[in-house]
Amino acid sequence: MQNYNEFEVLLVEDNPNDAELIMRALKTNNFANKIYWVKDGEEALEFIFCTGRYVSRNIQIPPKVILLDLKLPKIDGLEVLARVKADERTKSTPVVVVTSSQENSDLEESYRLGVNSYIVKPVDFDKFVKALSSVGLYWLAVNKPPIK
Repeated sequence: MQNYNEFEVLLVEDNPNDAELIMRALKTNNFANKIYWVKDGEEALEFIFCTGRYVSRNIQIPPKVILLDLKLPKIDGLEVLARVKADERTKSTPVVVVTSSQENSDLEESYRLGVNSYIVKPVDFDKFVKALSSVGLYWLAVNKPPIK
């Protein structure tokens, strides 16, 4: 049985290629050995709020950071972000949008809902790895979250 309370990073990404690149970038730079990947917004909410498949997970042990794509099946990333930031139990969990969307409306809505950072996925592989390494360095090594 997998211990869902041991994960430092929740990756919410429906594209397997992007997910693999993100996980590789974080692991290569030793920023996160404990990454949990979900492929849609519905599963992300189950993981975050410890319902459904993740009812045994402890909500008092949140991920250090949620890396969230916006264009997701079932429930989109903006809805996931809205629910995370609206709930007292999860609103302090850092959420970093990692998306291909350069739409100003997505950017504005993400910040209105409380996103901590918004990153557009670079097309170039090396730039993509560098961008994710920077995310890992800041959110997993530099940032000091509140202790629950």
